[in-house]
Amino acid sequence: MAKGKILGIDPGSNVTGYGIVEAGAGGKLSLVTEGELDLKRLKSLPEKLLAIKEGLGSVIKEWGPESVAVESLFFGKNVRSSVVLAHARGAALLSAAEYGIEVFEYDPRKVKLAVTGFGSADKVQVSKMVCALLKSTEPTGADAADALAVAICHINHMGGVRGRSMAQA
Repeated sequence: MAKGKILGIDPGSNVTGYGIVEAGAGGKLSLVTEGELDLKRLKSLPEKLLAIKEGLGSVIKEWGPESVAVESLFFGKNVRSSVVLAHARGAALLSAAEYGIEVFEYDPRKVKLAVTGFGSADKVQVSKMVCALLKSTEPTGADAADALAVAICHINHMGGVRGRSMAQA
């Protein structure tokens, strides 16, 4: 099991969720911080990407996570949405790279499986299990809960099967 602070990121072009979970002795998980970058008020994609990079950079600077975990791309039927999501992920990855932090990625089904025991869990199930695992109240929103789930997934998988490091990409 990983130790230290892990920043989980759920990138999105309208809302980017983030959450830091600290793994302590005996597998104890603690919520450090969580939140969402609300990008809906910004009009252009470049403005949104800059806000993601700067917002996550502020979180990294303030909290000093040891590593970053992000969800890998989920390819749906809407190609445009997938491309925009890829841009948002790129801005998040840039924030981590700027601070020299190693990034790991996890398939969305693997994240859900790690947190709920069910790879097709819905957002409500993920949020409830995140609260239970962290012994905390409901996160700021669904995207923050998803980001915390990614961090928890990374912590769990560092003890066994490793996530795919972006350094290996």
